[in-house]
Amino acid sequence: MSFDVAAEDYQRFMGRYSEQLAVRFLDVLAPQPGSRALDVGAGPGVLTAPLAALLGPAAVAAVEPSRSFVRALRERLPEVDVREAPAEALPFPGDSFDLAAAQLVVNFMTDPVAGLAEMARVTKRGGVVAASVWDYGGDRSPLSPFWSAVREVDPGAAGESGLPGARDGELVRLLAEAGLTDVRGGELTVSLPYRDFDDWWQPYTLGVGPAGAYLARLHPAARERLRQHCADRMPPGPGVVTATAWLAVGSA
Repeated sequence: MSFDVAAEDYQRFMGRYSEQLAVRFLDVLAPQPGSRALDVGAGPGVLTAPLAALLGPAAVAAVEPSRSFVRALRERLPEVDVREAPAEALPFPGDSFDLAAAQLVVNFMTDPVAGLAEMARVTKRGGVVAASVWDYGGDRSPLSPFWSAVREVDPGAAGESGLPGARDGELVRLLAEAGLTDVRGGELTVSLPYRDFDDWWQPYTLGVGPAGAYLARLHPAARERLRQHCADRMPPGPGVVTATAWLAVGSA
């Protein structure tokens, strides 16, 4: 899935959470100076930027299928090798990287096993392939309050809990199916404050991702009913949204 939205809209919607997640992700991966890293599904560079700061921009590459994000990433990090491509067809020869990471991406891959296998292909033997996906299945994602409210007013809504890697054990299984060895799993948790209900709600109106697309499809009256239902359920603020992502790390 590609995101045909402005990079700044993604930042307001999910970037605030994914920036915190990137810090915890890299704490686990601990990439070493002198290594080369690939950020798969890089978006506007939430993980790419700290990778470039750690390793140097010349040691980092990024792929992203959304043209708007590719433009934003090239402007933000002009020394990084940024390419427009899906995870399932990485434009690099085998054994090019010591680390390939996909933060909040596997659930949007057309073929997750193929995408992860491609990440393994371009990673040196014994190198690291890693991925993270929000725990949508356990209602611990940043978007869980929204989707819980949606299910109460629209029980037939698909939500995101059925996406690949979004449930306990799925991400580990997908890496193993892609041929990774010594796969281990874990969790990463972040917290983000919000000022009031409008501060929490407004990013959903930007049309980003499945949640934004769902809201945009609603008739205005239905959209207002959902907004009011969310307002009735959410603590008025100031408050904090705590979110947990599944983590899986394997060897190529």
